[in-house]
Amino acid sequence: MRPLYSACGFQFPVSSFQLFVFRYRFPVTTIGSRTPDPGPRIRQSPIRILTNVELKVYRSDNPFAGVVLAHGAGAGQLSSFMVDAARGFARRGVSVATFDFPYITAQRKLPDRTPVLEQAWRDAIDAARSQLDTLPLFLGGKSMGGRIATHVAAQKNVGTVSGVLLLGYPLHPPGRPEQRRDAHLPSIAEPLLFIQGEKDTFGGADEIGAMIPRLQHATLHRIPGGDHSFRVPGGKVKQAEVFESVLDVASEWMRSRIG
Repeated sequence: MRPLYSACGFQFPVSSFQLFVFRYRFPVTTIGSRTPDPGPRIRQSPIRILTNVELKVYRSDNPFAGVVLAHGAGAGQLSSFMVDAARGFARRGVSVATFDFPYITAQRKLPDRTPVLEQAWRDAIDAARSQLDTLPLFLGGKSMGGRIATHVAAQKNVGTVSGVLLLGYPLHPPGRPEQRRDAHLPSIAEPLLFIQGEKDTFGGADEIGAMIPRLQHATLHRIPGGDHSFRVPGGKVKQAEVFESVLDVASEWMRSRIG
């Protein structure tokens, strides 16, 4: 009997995907940081960034696309959400590359500054292109990982991207709807898919829906009753159904973008 692994309460044969780990050491990169003008001019020193990307690749047996998937602020690429999502996409024909941001690698709790997160994203994309061959490439992420993916897409310096997948976009901090994180989104030409819980305290599906008309190519999929991690009432069985439906919707959206 073939060995099995468990994901979301189900068991699947290990042969349905292959997991590879690659380590990349990128040279020091110097980029400028930008902050809102406080009034008087303040000289800013450039930030020197050294990223060590440990790329984990979940290869589909018969892939039609590839996605680089970034974790959220609270957990790295080995969290159950990330591993289950990567394995689930691989079963659906999407090869997946995941990585950790530098603060996770360094075992720090607080996320890196935005320029560091963006550089790590760019390095991960470069590394993933060498592993995912010529597959159409999507960017995606949970919460903060998806938000930084949109920064990179808006900067238009990572080559051709087929779309950006956003699993719980953090539109604003909980309880502070005035601190929105959407100013850059209208400049993104690539298709965007927002999968958003209706009860997400970082911005519910209604808030995302109200923003959609301002974006160039954006689609919203609602999770009824879902929170920021798509948790819903109804116990483990209902939770597993919702998680599988999220992967189905995202996979079909990616297929439709390259069809």
